[in-house]
Amino acid sequence: MMSPLLLAAALVLAAGTYAFRWAGPALRTRIRFPARATVLLDVGAVVLLTALVAITTLPVGSDHLGFALPAGVLAGGLLAWRSHPMLVVILAAAGTTALLRVVGVS
Repeated sequence: MMSPLLLAAALVLAAGTYAFRWAGPALRTRIRFPARATVLLDVGAVVLLTALVAITTLPVGSDHLGFALPAGVLAGGLLAWRSHPMLVVILAAAGTTALLRVVGVS
């Protein structure tokens, strides 16, 4: 049986998620960001995604990094840069990594 505290936390998170999703369209015409803030938000998103890719590409605490994982990320990154669909990017990155590992490149 689910504890009452867990149920309350799930309901609060659901309400908060709904509120955030509602706030975007509801406040779009009422709030204007300065041009500088918009540029900083765009740059911040790119930096955050780059950091996420770097952290997931380079495993921490392993003695041998190998070539397969960075090669897969590179293949996916090139396809993303060329504006291919996200599904193609993910499948190419995973496929490149898997193929290199199958042929013995760790």
